[in-house]
Amino acid sequence: MSLGALPMPAGAAAVAALEVASAYLPPALLNHSLRAYLWAAARGTADGVSFDPELLYVAALFHDFGLVPAFDSHTVVFEEAGGHVAQVFAAGAGWPAERRERLSQVIIRHMWREVDVSEDPEGHLLARATATEIVGKDAEGYSAAFRADVLRRYPRLDLAERFLACFQDQAARKPGSSADSAVRAGLADRVASNPLDASAG
Repeated sequence: MSLGALPMPAGAAAVAALEVASAYLPPALLNHSLRAYLWAAARGTADGVSFDPELLYVAALFHDFGLVPAFDSHTVVFEEAGGHVAQVFAAGAGWPAERRERLSQVIIRHMWREVDVSEDPEGHLLARATATEIVGKDAEGYSAAFRADVLRRYPRLDLAERFLACFQDQAARKPGSSADSAVRAGLADRVASNPLDASAG
């Protein structure tokens, strides 16, 4: 697998999504979102999963928007907030209602423990990719050369500290949320032992 072999959406919606993400996400979260797409696309390509590259790319760019102060919600969990923001963006991009709803579902489901690949291939791939990103799950499933290329193109920066702080904040303010469950299940230790950060170092 190589970066050049992966589908990289370049249509108007993808370009606009990257522009919006670049405006609102801090560098570490922006790089995290771009890497999430690459891990997901690589996994889908390697496993023969048929997926919609544009849908997956836009979902990856918006999946953490609910952690950004400008879009944080005091009424819903961060993944639902991100889904709402993405739907608004997609409406402006001219996506039909059904596709906008799919985008929201992919973002919400990235926090699920398991997503059925036959029901939602993009949600399945994004959930696996974000687990790789944050705690290193299945990182060994990518070649050392591919991991190095991804980390070179989009460095991890201060993602571990920033992401953990975001989740701890969400957990404190939203008891019972997915972020709260993750923190109580030992997220801090799992983040600290992520092999991707060791590779980046």
